Amino acid sequence: MLSHVDGERGELIIAGEHVADLAGKSRFEGVTARLWNGATGRSLSEANVRASLGAARERAFARLPDLLPATRGLSIVDGFRAAIAGLRGESGLDHEATIVGALPAIAAALVQHVRGTDPVAPDPNISHAADTLRMLLGRKPDPREVAALDAYFVTVCDHGMNASTFATRVVASTQADLFAAVTAGYCALTGPLHGGAPEPVLEMLDAIGTRERIQPWVDAALGRGERLMGFGHRIYRVRDPRADVLKAAIERLAAGGADLPFASEVESYIRQALRRKNPERPLETNVEFFTAILLDALAIPRQAFTPIFAVARAAGWTAHAREQQRTGRLIRPSSCYVGPAPGAANG
Repeated sequence: MLSHVDGERGELIIAGEHVADLAGKSRFEGVTARLWNGATGRSLSEANVRASLGAARERAFARLPDLLPATRGLSIVDGFRAAIAGLRGESGLDHEATIVGALPAIAAALVQHVRGTDPVAPDPNISHAADTLRMLLGRKPDPREVAALDAYFVTVCDHGMNASTFATRVVASTQADLFAAVTAGYCALTGPLHGGAPEPVLEMLDAIGTRERIQPWVDAALGRGERLMGFGHRIYRVRDPRADVLKAAIERLAAGGADLPFASEVESYIRQALRRKNPERPLETNVEFFTAILLDALAIPRQAFTPIFAVARAAGWTAHAREQQRTGRLIRPSSCYVGPAPGAANG
């Protein structure tokens, strides 16, 4: 496996490094190289990956006239699914780079379309995070903005056998191509139980509104038995280690306008309230709480949060698909039949 999740200890290891250490010293291209090397046995460098992704963004931009018609009338989330389903391999080129390079070009084009503006052509000579922001925002991003998005990409690029990665591996195990496998992964990601909470986190913060309303709003929501978005995780029994990595990235960006103090006060009170409600097993902050704040601070539209998650997670999806294909084994889970026995209805 390419990453390891220890939910009891709150530990995430990606390609041999703790996520906090990796985010502190590596760029997305470097982590992607490590994932692809681990999956395929190749020896790609960060520079190799940076060049291949830059070229792939250009190729994807040239194909937008073919890809975007399928997105007409759809939301950004659904249009992104339709467009990536139209990707195909090109002779002599790595499918991994074609996919990972295409996703930000597609996401940015859909965002620009909603704004009523033309897609922004990529710059293959800058980093994947920098070019993603540039195409999304229609301007040259600030270095702090680039660093924040790059930290996000590194932090969420892989996360063990989550639902979307498992879906990707199942399709890859049939020897279907990489494009089909990644499309399946994205479809799994769009479900509200997997990757769908960052936008509701912002809706929750909007509903709370002011510092004076934090306590009464949270207490009333818990009293009604409502779920508080951005807290709790199926795997982690303690704090999600990615939350602190992203919180640190937001703190470095905060001078640019991120309202971390308010969000931090909300997080602090919710954690206290959840500990009072369930002292034996309180819910802790997960990655989606600070994902929402970071992406919002970068002026990325809320409707694009899921596609931008996919831009990062595609590094892991493609690596897992290649690793699964190398094993040559079909994934077919066993099941236990619980229906009636033959003849039981007549007996």
